[in-house]
Amino acid sequence: MKKRLPPLNWLRSFEAAARHLSFTHASQELHITQAAISQQIKALESQLGTMLFVRLPRGLELTEAGAAYLPVLHESIERMNEVTEELFGKGRNKLLNVKVNLVFFVNWLAPRLSQFYEKYPDINLKITSNIWVNSQEKSSDCDLEVIYGNGRWHQFEARRLTWDLLQPVCSPNYASRFQRELSPLHIVNENLIHVIGYEDGWNHWFQSIGMAYTDFKLGSQFDTLVNAFEVAANDGGIVLGRSSLLQRYFEEGKLISLFEQKVLTTEAFYLVNHKSRFLHPHAEAFISWVIEEVNNDDINIENRHLYN
Repeated sequence: MKKRLPPLNWLRSFEAAARHLSFTHASQELHITQAAISQQIKALESQLGTMLFVRLPRGLELTEAGAAYLPVLHESIERMNEVTEELFGKGRNKLLNVKVNLVFFVNWLAPRLSQFYEKYPDINLKITSNIWVNSQEKSSDCDLEVIYGNGRWHQFEARRLTWDLLQPVCSPNYASRFQRELSPLHIVNENLIHVIGYEDGWNHWFQSIGMAYTDFKLGSQFDTLVNAFEVAANDGGIVLGRSSLLQRYFEEGKLISLFEQKVLTTEAFYLVNHKSRFLHPHAEAFISWVIEEVNNDDINIENRHLYN
């Protein structure tokens, strides 16, 4: 038979007294008398059937059971305080903090944000950019994050946003140097633009179409795909484009595709939240809106079946 959960006020009294190792300081923090603290802790010890404190002439000391109980209670009380503030306090009007991969923000999210504001006028966003996710970090400084990778992050709840095809693209002016009958073999010694941190690079593309390729002889490296796109659009070389991000460049005539060969990616953009963090209702609304946009995206609709 399960032991009945003690009253919350008993648990709060124990947690405060255990942190301070003082009934006096606990009573001051909780704004109740020292006698009430002492009575509640005695009642708690009686219900649990074990001593939680050793009463010393000059203070308190936790027993082994008390020391084991404290961290769990402290975390639970802090969590309740956090959720209560988020749902019922000033947190209801908080900024929704979203970190976004820069190229995804510029080419996918930013053109759609006006629609989000129209649908959710009471939700205020704080958008900051990232480059890569550090899988070892807690990412506790944001509510949601859009990151690029393979989707296998044990600490994150991840929702896939893109099903891209990789295709070499460059500016029309750069493409004018090539013969009409252009093949992938012709670009091996061209100025190929590489993006740091992407597993699906030129080696992946060449191998996927059946060509051996180990390293680049000419070219440059950039830490973001948005920088690589801008260099290519300004006649700086050939970059591997991802289909979900190229529409604006194609429509503006800044980039063109060189080949019909398109390659599936092993990576994608994901909207993630840390599993240990409380998901605010505003965050849930943002997630629902993004997923709806993803499901209505013509490029995703066209490419998604290729991954099944």
